[in-house]
Amino acid sequence: MNKITVIGVSSSAGARRVGQDRAPYSFRAAGLPKGLAAGGFEVKEFYLDQVTFRADPEHAREQNLELVLQVAQDVAGHVSEAVANNTKAIVLGGDCTITLGVVSGLISHLPNLGLIYFDGDVDLNTPQTTASGIFDGMVMSHLIGDGSEALAHIGGRYPLMPEEKIVLFGYNQAAGWIDPAEMQRLERCSMLKYPAPLIRGKAVRAATEALGQLDVLVQHVLIHFDVDVIDRRDFAAADVLHDHGLTFDETMDALKVFASSPKFAGLVITEFNSERDSDGVLAQRLVAAVVKILIEATRGTKT
Repeated sequence: MNKITVIGVSSSAGARRVGQDRAPYSFRAAGLPKGLAAGGFEVKEFYLDQVTFRADPEHAREQNLELVLQVAQDVAGHVSEAVANNTKAIVLGGDCTITLGVVSGLISHLPNLGLIYFDGDVDLNTPQTTASGIFDGMVMSHLIGDGSEALAHIGGRYPLMPEEKIVLFGYNQAAGWIDPAEMQRLERCSMLKYPAPLIRGKAVRAATEALGQLDVLVQHVLIHFDVDVIDRRDFAAADVLHDHGLTFDETMDALKVFASSPKFAGLVITEFNSERDSDGVLAQRLVAAVVKILIEATRGTKT
């Protein structure tokens, strides 16, 4: 029996509005834990207390830093406990900053970790370059050691992740949400780069290639999946809607490739805003696809 711990992180602390804090409960109502259990997984659930975005005008470049840090630390503890109990962590966000906590919790047990950052953005702003002060847009910077000292040093090592063990997959410059300073940092970095135009129309091939390049460097792979990688015309529930993204089917095809890796160590789902899905239809669509992927990927790994 495969064991999964579903960790719901009901937080929009690092976001620019409320709504993501309710996403874990939307996914639960859409049947994610029940679907996994029906598919043969032994499932445990834990949901953190709700933390919502609040305006922080006194810290215009580092909005809600203490809240973001506290949530990430809480996540790290629960992920570490899940791994210590020999279960895979499926972490339901919440905003992108929770991945700082997930990585911190994983590397305490799985130090040779690779990260697939499956996201419509690159999140390479820092408090020095940001126009908004929203930490959602700074996650990758903190993972590789830039930005706020408190967040960059959250884990048991610094930086949390070496650049060469990260794949940026699906980022979408045409959507207009990647700032010039982020593009400059992107050009200088040694992360593997798979922008959306390189994936479109050949998602399985691109995902297989990216995973293959990462596999030779790492023993375990974490998937960070931000739903804004999907084009708004196909899935309009992201906190910040993106044009020119991947289709829903392309996204799920790539996600299945990543989850099918024998080195799969966990999945984080972020940026789903429940206020954009009042009838729950989009949550049901996403949950059905993710549950199917995890069940089929596990069966494929066994064979």
